[in-house]
Amino acid sequence: MNPKRWTTCFAAAVVLVVSTAGVSTAQQEFTEELRARAEQGDVDAQYWLGIAYDNGRGVPQDDAKAVGWYRLAAEQGHTSAQWLVGRSYANGRGGLPQDDAEAVRWYRLAAEQGDDYGQFNLGYAYDVGQGVPQDHAEAVGWYRLAAEQGNPFAQNNLGFLYANGRGVPQDDVQAHKWFNLAASRLTDGSEGEQAVKSRDEIASRLTPDQRAEAQRLTNS
Repeated sequence: MNPKRWTTCFAAAVVLVVSTAGVSTAQQEFTEELRARAEQGDVDAQYWLGIAYDNGRGVPQDDAKAVGWYRLAAEQGHTSAQWLVGRSYANGRGGLPQDDAEAVRWYRLAAEQGDDYGQFNLGYAYDVGQGVPQDHAEAVGWYRLAAEQGNPFAQNNLGFLYANGRGVPQDDVQAHKWFNLAASRLTDGSEGEQAVKSRDEIASRLTPDQRAEAQRLTNS
């Protein structure tokens, strides 16, 4: 396949592989091409083949193979693969030993290259003292970088730190802003419900002027 055509159709084809329960002939052919490119060192193919094994889409679900392909991509600098390797160490998954310090090392590699999930996970490690000494100020810094990229989990956690004055001065206006942003993105599941609850609890403590300022900050 022409490299330009491969790049153009890559994302759409991967959606078929990782989101469809059945395996069609077309999906099998694509998976084989994906594998061939991965084995030749194509970093994106390695990452997406890891995703396919992770989700059991187009191939049998296999944690060890998923982590193996993630690691190959991560070692070439693929930031999403890096934080996924970190998460695998944090959970002791795919044949890796549970190792919080090693998880942090991979999160940091992704975070320092600007990956929002790498930044979020590194922030969380500092927030709870997992693999690094607990440091709420450091957590705030990494959460903020991820939150400013639109990461809703970082936005929610940053709201919590502002609400409780951990790592930053206590500030209900900032807390409301970050909870509000998180609630607008976490529309499903318990995380979204918690973000809405936290936002509304903070709102009940704000004066009308503070609510207006929080809304202005949310929209800015």
